[in-house]
Amino acid sequence: MDKIRDLASQKAAVIFTKSSCCMCYSIKQLFYDLGASPAIHELDKEARGREMELALRGLGCSPTVPAVFIGGVYVGSATDVISLHVDGSLKQMLINAKAIWF
Repeated sequence: MDKIRDLASQKAAVIFTKSSCCMCYSIKQLFYDLGASPAIHELDKEARGREMELALRGLGCSPTVPAVFIGGVYVGSATDVISLHVDGSLKQMLINAKAIWF
């Protein structure tokens, strides 16, 4: 779990994904469209990806991917992020974390 916390706090926006996950792709595209450049950790391409996935589950991430962290804080999965985007708070969270500038 320490590795997840370390990775999640290394950049303003961090997304744990799997390369075959369509919702992961959608969330990454949303961040890019908003002007963010998140750190992407594709668990199916990481040497310790399975261990990282279990750690995400241990942190309460359900489903485990996509797992989105902004400012080192777990924001949620795809459903949570889309809800934040729809109500307008995702962009402000990214601004506050200095993941995007306006």
